[in-house]
Amino acid sequence: MNNMKKEQLRLYAVTDRTWLGNETLYEQVEKALEGGATLVQLREKELPEADVQKEAEELLELCHRYGVKLILDDDVELAAKVGADGVHIGQSDMELAHAREILGPDKIIGVTAKTVEQAKAAEAGGADYLGSGAVFGSTTKKDAIPMKHELLEEICHSVKIPVVAIGGITAENVLQLKGRGIAGVAVVSGIFACEDIETGTRHLGELVEQII
Repeated sequence: MNNMKKEQLRLYAVTDRTWLGNETLYEQVEKALEGGATLVQLREKELPEADVQKEAEELLELCHRYGVKLILDDDVELAAKVGADGVHIGQSDMELAHAREILGPDKIIGVTAKTVEQAKAAEAGGADYLGSGAVFGSTTKKDAIPMKHELLEEICHSVKIPVVAIGGITAENVLQLKGRGIAGVAVVSGIFACEDIETGTRHLGELVEQII
């Protein structure tokens, strides 16, 4: 059984504090939700854990008000503690089987897959969806290696679970992913660096509709 509906991955907003300015992350996430984000991932690398927990609890309530699920990046224990809808884990994070043990059968677990082998292994291990990239490099991960779009397509066709593309995706380049078999796009700066987040998210969502 898969805990993730394909449609939920269409426009996956991944948070970043870089562009907060005078706003709070809560305010920016709400704008993304108003603009039609279908899934939110809270990604925090710097904040103390107590602050992340408070933020996760507040965003969980916010996302659920919009009928959208909240995924935490990496932190399986915190996801279990706050009752988040799931986690996303990379290849160097906690083992998938261990994460499933902690979270139980009904939570969403997404896994980063950069090769067909990783994709198949994650599917066999019970992942609900895959994140593959970086399809256009990355503004947030300087060491991210761009993924050839042919490989992205190969990964999509090698598994039955949905695959979301990630890495440097913006309104300017998203149409290049047409026909690759993705369920949606995970976006950081393409949403949160927009001057008008709600309008930018809505525009991106309209473009994504054309490619999936």
